[in-house]
Amino acid sequence: MTNFWTACGHQHLTRNERGWLVASPDYWRLWLQRPEMALVPESCKAEKRLHAALTESPNMQVTPADCKHFKDDDVRENYKLFLRFRDEVESAGSLEAAYMGWIQSGNIQLPPLFIDLVVQAIVCNVLTGIDDAWVWRAAELLFRRQRITVRDGRVLSGDSDTLDNLQATGGLGEMGRLLMEGGAALKAVDVKVLHKDNEERYLSQREGLGRYAFLLDMTHEIQNELPHGLILKMVNARSGLKALSVVLAGWVQHFLGVSVSIEPVQKVDDPAWRWHVGLDVTATALLNDLYQGVELEAGRQQQLISLFKLRFDNPQDMRADVQGKPVYLGLAMNEQGLLKLKPQNLLLNLPLTLSA
Repeated sequence: MTNFWTACGHQHLTRNERGWLVASPDYWRLWLQRPEMALVPESCKAEKRLHAALTESPNMQVTPADCKHFKDDDVRENYKLFLRFRDEVESAGSLEAAYMGWIQSGNIQLPPLFIDLVVQAIVCNVLTGIDDAWVWRAAELLFRRQRITVRDGRVLSGDSDTLDNLQATGGLGEMGRLLMEGGAALKAVDVKVLHKDNEERYLSQREGLGRYAFLLDMTHEIQNELPHGLILKMVNARSGLKALSVVLAGWVQHFLGVSVSIEPVQKVDDPAWRWHVGLDVTATALLNDLYQGVELEAGRQQQLISLFKLRFDNPQDMRADVQGKPVYLGLAMNEQGLLKLKPQNLLLNLPLTLSA
């Protein structure tokens, strides 16, 4: 998978003794070539000078005076953010350590794009040795916002930015956008649901529009009777929900060093329900209400995409007051049908012992 997701720079990272990712000079050089940092014809001499110096020595010290004479205030701010990001990663010693520092602080002062690219690189590390297309597609949920749609009774997860771009341009980039604005009718782009017949094509996609143009089937069925909360019935044996369970379990193991098993469940019908974690903002609020016995309106019920049950392989890794009890997870879309999974929730909110 060395040619997979190269835009996040995982190929320029090395592993330390713990298996966490350490940045190389080439990793920072790749950042300097991103659209936010790359030179453009309008770049001033001061920007060109600093960009060249950083390309030559990506870890060089930079002072405010080095950016003082930039003509563009936005460019100056971009450099400020990039240098803060670089210095915090280098100081932490690895991407994983920096990420943990950011989420534990509760005050992340970096753009979401920076965090998402870090998560993407870490996911590559977590999935080392795995070549299952469903697992890799499910992993996109950890760093790419999804749009959830229902088609012919199937619940499908698609990359929000990609779908918006395809709708606006017909898949033909800026030229397609101009043609559509001029009233031209363009052939609809064929967005495929990931399937055994196209999994190799998914795995072979390079960066670009087609990289995130595959839909993930996350089908479930809501039954009518809900005596103890929401009940979800799995109807698709090759569900993306099972693939997502693999990713989330690996994520926990990689960061926290504890082994867990995660599985989609049909219902939360547990009188001993003691702990839950929402995997996104909407699911957190929904599970909190369910736990408190609040009756959910039909509209809110329909926002729930899936429930999961998480169990610790070693109960001793759990706090004594909940030891041996399952942890319930929830995944939900907002009122606009959008899902932004927050993988940090699993790292911050599990009932771990202090020694775990």
